[in-house]
Amino acid sequence: MILYHGSIEQVKKPEIRRTNRALDYGSGFYTTTSERQATLWVKRKLGQKSGTGYVNVYELDETYRTQLDVLHFTSPTEQWLDFVMANRMDKDFEHHHDIVIGPVANDRVYAAFALYEGGLLNKTELINELKTYVLVDQWLFHTECSLHYLIFKEAKEVKG
Repeated sequence: MILYHGSIEQVKKPEIRRTNRALDYGSGFYTTTSERQATLWVKRKLGQKSGTGYVNVYELDETYRTQLDVLHFTSPTEQWLDFVMANRMDKDFEHHHDIVIGPVANDRVYAAFALYEGGLLNKTELINELKTYVLVDQWLFHTECSLHYLIFKEAKEVKG
């Protein structure tokens, strides 16, 4: 399986990075199976600046399936929503999964989340709304041992 990571630098050796902002699945190293999504992440990081970013390409060693603790959400569900909200809203929330796989909460999803947080949608209505969106996946590599299953292949240039 091929995974992509959008960055302003070539990332031959992925690292677990702690951030000062809340992310969908917690801190770590994020990838996707969508090269288009990774390219959009690069362009977002570059912003209005001209410059070069990279879509880093990795092969995933499939033995991860039997060696690691993997939490996999195949679609927006109540459990997925609770997990994302816990990561985004509770600064002390911790999980111990090696890899978390599931839908990306993009800008449209965040707008729907805001309606939920404001009490304008209940959990069922939010999930039904999200199921109408075409959601790209994201893969969080959350532990150091999980990174050993990513094999760097190449970095493709993206111009800003």
